[in-house]
Amino acid sequence: MDNKKTMLTVENLNKSFAQKKVINNLNLSLQEGEIVALLGPNGAGKTTLMRLLTSFYTPDSGTIKIDDLNLQTNRRAFLQKIGYVPESGSLYPEFSVYEYLRFMAQMHHLSQTEFTDNLSSLTQYLDIADVINQKCEFLSKGYKRRVSIAGALIHHPEILILDEPTEGLDPNQKFYIRHFVKEYGKKNIVLISTHIMEEVEAMADRVILLNKGQIVRNLTPEMLKKTTRAGDIESAFRFATISPFAEED
Repeated sequence: MDNKKTMLTVENLNKSFAQKKVINNLNLSLQEGEIVALLGPNGAGKTTLMRLLTSFYTPDSGTIKIDDLNLQTNRRAFLQKIGYVPESGSLYPEFSVYEYLRFMAQMHHLSQTEFTDNLSSLTQYLDIADVINQKCEFLSKGYKRRVSIAGALIHHPEILILDEPTEGLDPNQKFYIRHFVKEYGKKNIVLISTHIMEEVEAMADRVILLNKGQIVRNLTPEMLKKTTRAGDIESAFRFATISPFAEED
């Protein structure tokens, strides 16, 4: 029996805009069964990296693979394994929740049977049955986030990428999204970008800290906290992004 776990690997990745290097010779790997938090100051390259991983941007050089599947040469097959929720969400306000999820299923070429089965599990999994016929424009912010995630999951991707998944949500909504992410991450790869340090401790198995397009820390949350005397992630974040390759006295 093959127990090989899914791997997302990035090798020697580079991306520039108008002569400015945004991603600088970046290497990383993510493995099935882990939740990875992507941290960094504004302009560090977090959103650019996520857009490269989801093919919104094309790298200047380097490779992105899921196992042996190369994004540059097998884009369609690669993207079938990815689900992505940008910070601003991806809903069409004039669609009902059902219409939006059906549209997302059609984008991934699901059969009607596949769509029906996946929709049934997602409405329970994300608790959106009560709003399935509501227009997306009238949903609360928490429901909009859940429906956006449902759209990203309609084709059962092996990798879920979330940009600021709990931004602007109330404590109950944050708790719900955290619980969902932790459950989904048990059997898949989840990459989350966030500015909220409590989210890192609540969800992440590992932290990748970017600064100026490079990885300056790649540690568990507990190990990251130990890199400064203060012993908390916020202090470690400030120290690594102000003086990324130095050691604290």
